[in-house]
Amino acid sequence: MKKLKTILQYNAFYLLLIIICLLYTFYKVIVIKYNSIYEDGPITLLGKVKTVKCYQDKISIIIKNKELIKLDYYLGNEDECNIEVGDTLNVTGEISMPKSNSIPNTFDYKKYLYNNHIYKLIKASNIDVVKKSKNPFIVIKSIINKKVAINKYMALFITGDKSLLESETYDAFKDSGVAHLLAISGMHITVFVHILRKLLIFLNKNTENVIIVLILLFYAYIANFSPSVMRAFLCFYLDIINEKYHLNISPFKVLFLSAVILLIVNPFIIYSTAFRYSYLTSMSILLTSKYHKKNSALNIFIITFYATLFTLPLNINMNYEINLIVFISNLLMIPLVSSFIYPLSLITFVFPFLLKIYVFSTSIMERVIIFISKISFLNILCPKMNLILIIGYYIILLLFVTRKKKQYIILLICLFLVNKAVPHFDKNTLVNFFDVGQGDSSLIVLPHRKRTVLIDTGGIVNFQGKNSYLVSDNIIKYLKSIGIRKIDILVISHGDYDHMGDAINLINNYKVGRVIFNCGPYNDLEQNLIKVLDMKNIKHYSCIKELYIDNNKLQFLQTKEYDNENDNSNVIITELNGYKFMLMGDASVTTEKEIMSIYNLPDIDVLKVGHHGSKTSSSKEFINEINPKYSIISVGKNNRYGHPNKEVLDNLKDSKIYRTDEDGSIMFKIKNNKLKIEICGS
Repeated sequence: MKKLKTILQYNAFYLLLIIICLLYTFYKVIVIKYNSIYEDGPITLLGKVKTVKCYQDKISIIIKNKELIKLDYYLGNEDECNIEVGDTLNVTGEISMPKSNSIPNTFDYKKYLYNNHIYKLIKASNIDVVKKSKNPFIVIKSIINKKVAINKYMALFITGDKSLLESETYDAFKDSGVAHLLAISGMHITVFVHILRKLLIFLNKNTENVIIVLILLFYAYIANFSPSVMRAFLCFYLDIINEKYHLNISPFKVLFLSAVILLIVNPFIIYSTAFRYSYLTSMSILLTSKYHKKNSALNIFIITFYATLFTLPLNINMNYEINLIVFISNLLMIPLVSSFIYPLSLITFVFPFLLKIYVFSTSIMERVIIFISKISFLNILCPKMNLILIIGYYIILLLFVTRKKKQYIILLICLFLVNKAVPHFDKNTLVNFFDVGQGDSSLIVLPHRKRTVLIDTGGIVNFQGKNSYLVSDNIIKYLKSIGIRKIDILVISHGDYDHMGDAINLINNYKVGRVIFNCGPYNDLEQNLIKVLDMKNIKHYSCIKELYIDNNKLQFLQTKEYDNENDNSNVIITELNGYKFMLMGDASVTTEKEIMSIYNLPDIDVLKVGHHGSKTSSSKEFINEINPKYSIISVGKNNRYGHPNKEVLDNLKDSKIYRTDEDGSIMFKIKNNKLKIEICGS
């Protein structure tokens, strides 16, 4: 023990440990590539339920067979969510590879699953419970999960289950800068341990510690061993060992050892947002402890200030903006949650008759958060930070914390301003064709981020039983990530939902300068959009012939009115840095003939193919006339229309064809007068 105590005092030991840990993590995470043993297609298999989440219209389950597999089963009108952790299921369905993010700088679901050792998805057509679990721990866990499911906040604060929380409410917590309160963290565990110590005060300290460790370990099991809970548990356990054997290890080294243990057990945890947040926040508290004050309100402000600084790059690269309201919201919510809401969650779990008081209390908390989240004037747009800036940021931050000199704060502000300014030095012209499923959305970005034009917004009619704005939310996220604070012009090619269904959500959540409609009468979708535009004083026009953006001209070829939306589509041709782009909307062969009869069309470098590759568009005569070099087909995977049509593909065979269902988003970058192509999501 003396030898171990001596070793644990040497800083060189921790340096060696971190080198070994990083090399091991690098080898397991980067060098080794993991793949599923299953091929895509129909499948029937047995598996044991590891986790289960019940939604209004479906059940999401992770099962363990020869590997972990995530499956979704959509509920019928008479189906019930009666599956529990530990059950053995016989599953029939279609197994497939998860899809990567197809819009850059957005959430990568495939990577998220991979980092959790899940390589395949099953869309289940039938699930049979073969055997119910008799494991007492699993049975107790299921009982607890059922008991907390009566209230979304009880489930959240006791088991860490966010599935019952509405996405709008979660976004409000995130926008207010207090989403960390929704994860079971060190703060919650500290409160929990404090309550346990009060209840076990009659025991001697050794017995008390053993009982608390066992209870915390079971609590971690209930919370599915989330990184933040495991960090808190390991730090508590290591602190007990440190105190019992008089090892004299500093709190910072205890934190470091807990991280090493977690990384050795599961190297992929390094990708976990909860892991990063938990350790960065804990590190900030330990490194700045000398600045803490006795005044509780002032202390919360100081802790929040430093925790925000330490997690800033993480927040920026997740949300691409920061809200300075975070200091006020944390000052209000940390004492409320730690001193009242969380303890009340535990008390209400034990004494359910207090549920009405609990519901009333959490509803007030929710209203306050929603109110704070709507205070948007303190939002600051922050483009994605690259690795060099992140490393530089933390070096300067550590110097500031250790030396407490004002010039380091000035350097941090300068680095922050450099990050905001970098996109505006980009001389490239960007033309992106986003993967929006069975729909259209294209973006033109002029050099130095001066001007932006978004042509259509896409729109998923139905997603998991409700309208979804996943498309426009991801487009907004991408725009923020590359430093664009405003869409100067939104062009609606025509009034079909798959082209403009997300327009209202986009305008409600992002700044838009002007809106251009196509020729012809407005349909219901367009009229609803116009009401919102008028309410927000956004100018809108229709049936225009040309549009100048700096020194670039967008020419609208379709100015004749037809009796249907598709033929009334805006057809746009523009030349950017010597390259000609043509976007056809859903215009049919009829419109193509009309355009050919009026205009002397040049050869086109990039064609956005009309109507998703439908046989009603892209006639051989028209394609031969414009002779495209690249053809982009925006189309949904396995769509019910059979797009793109084989005849259309044959007509386009002399061009290089890209399809969003196969390639994801297709991005053209004009750099030094050369056209470069990138794809995202293939």
